[in-house]
Amino acid sequence: MKKLVECVPNFSEGRDQNKIGDIVKQMSDVPGITVLDVDPGPDTNRTVVTIVGSPEAVGEAAFQGIKRASEVLDMSQHSGTHPRMGATDVCPFIPVSDVTIEECVELSKQIGNRVGDELGIPVYLYEKSAQKDNRVKLPDIRKGEYEGLAEKLTDSNWKPDFGPAKLHIKAGATVMGCREFLIAYNINLNTKDHRLATDIAFELREAGRSKRTPNPNSKNLLDGEIVRNEDGSPVKRPGMFKDVKGIGWYVDIYNRAQISINFNNFKVSTIHDVFDAACTLANERGIRVTGSELVGLIPLEAMLMAGRHYLNKQNRSLGVPTADIVECAVQSLGLNDVTEFDPNVKIIDYAVQSEDRPLMNLVGKEFVEELSTNSPAPGGGSVSALAGALGAALSSMVAALSHEKKELLDLKPEMDEIGIEAQNIKDRLSFLVDEDTNSFNKVMDANRLSATNDEEQTAKNQAIEIANKYAIEIPMETAKKCFRVIELADTLVEKGNPNSVSDAGVAAEVALAGVSGACMNVLINLTSVEDDSYCDDMRNKVEEIMEKAESLQKVVFEKTMNIIND
Repeated sequence: MKKLVECVPNFSEGRDQNKIGDIVKQMSDVPGITVLDVDPGPDTNRTVVTIVGSPEAVGEAAFQGIKRASEVLDMSQHSGTHPRMGATDVCPFIPVSDVTIEECVELSKQIGNRVGDELGIPVYLYEKSAQKDNRVKLPDIRKGEYEGLAEKLTDSNWKPDFGPAKLHIKAGATVMGCREFLIAYNINLNTKDHRLATDIAFELREAGRSKRTPNPNSKNLLDGEIVRNEDGSPVKRPGMFKDVKGIGWYVDIYNRAQISINFNNFKVSTIHDVFDAACTLANERGIRVTGSELVGLIPLEAMLMAGRHYLNKQNRSLGVPTADIVECAVQSLGLNDVTEFDPNVKIIDYAVQSEDRPLMNLVGKEFVEELSTNSPAPGGGSVSALAGALGAALSSMVAALSHEKKELLDLKPEMDEIGIEAQNIKDRLSFLVDEDTNSFNKVMDANRLSATNDEEQTAKNQAIEIANKYAIEIPMETAKKCFRVIELADTLVEKGNPNSVSDAGVAAEVALAGVSGACMNVLINLTSVEDDSYCDDMRNKVEEIMEKAESLQKVVFEKTMNIIND
């Protein structure tokens, strides 16, 4: 899985399309960046831009956008209805896939420091990146807005985290940090009564509601009398789900009411748990949930969590391809109820097409044809990764078949674990098929660098060394993943469906080929590396993993043949 970070900079310009386009172009010109959305608001005089890419690409694009905004926008002349304090008012970094909160926090600090030093713009860190308690929430930092910023910067309590404690007349100040992915989600009801939707929303949301005495003539708690404290204030009752906001409304084009939900942290309160709870609450009120609707995009992780939840409820194997898990989530949540849900459009990981995987996009015959040409890549490294991916796929298949067997009911949890891990290994090795070729291309690119003087020659030598080491790390990872496939196959031969024992045995066979082939590639690439200590370490690792893989594969082979011949 590729590292993906989302960034949603808010620029204080929503009317001048030329200026907006200029800023967006600066960001989109950064290699590896995909612009997902540009949302200008004339009344608010504000534009929200959504970009996604690798952490490095997103960081560079954010900086370029902030820089251009400071050049073409002038906060001293700005007016609009939305609170703001800078040309780039806020710039959050959001982890999407294979990236941690900590990595995004560090990214926000790196870019914040750069904005402060190179552009002279005061920068405040907020949310997960906040260094002070009074700077966690954006409204607290933004209080006084641009007009009060000059005075605010004279207060030592409001010294910026980066940049000068001095007003940048044109750019103001920027708030930067890391936050969780926000998901906007609507749950559809078979009623036009928006008050019923609101009633359910109050039960679900973290803020909860005022406690009420039920009205015997209505199933809607909003029709009950508010319970009050001695001072006359309403007694508050917290809602069911943390980090969830919710309201109810009627949507004319759908001819029904919806519960509108915002998930501030889908890992704390999941979409499927909220959906299931909404179904229960709706039934209690004599209505029912017909499905749901996603507004904007959703991380793949959230869909996989939902899909596995419903697969588990159905007592089905969890070790299935990602596409099957997603489809289960789509059907179970009713995401096609009022609008079409296209995973390639709505799932952010799929919407980003910056990852080019030409080899794995080829069908078997085409791949073999490409492999058979006189081009040096793809070669043995890609084939080794493919062999391991095939072994992992077989392992997942055996785990799924074992999961379904009545005689092996007690092994369902273990088979699920094996199936999920095998699917993850399959996906990673599939990525490494192309990445091995890409690593070869990086070596070629480094060797083509100009070296007209000593300085350029030194830089070229360093680039070649780095590229050669990367071309070693890829097959080494392939070897480790392939060895893990052999270990999974060993477990499956012993515990899995005996009718599929030969498939588990084959998984170990092709995985051993993957280990051996990858190790060969490590060794041949070591001849181009000058770092003797690094080379010695890698040779020791190759020797160790080859010995372990060959030994374990022999064991798996003997176990397999004994069961077949028994």
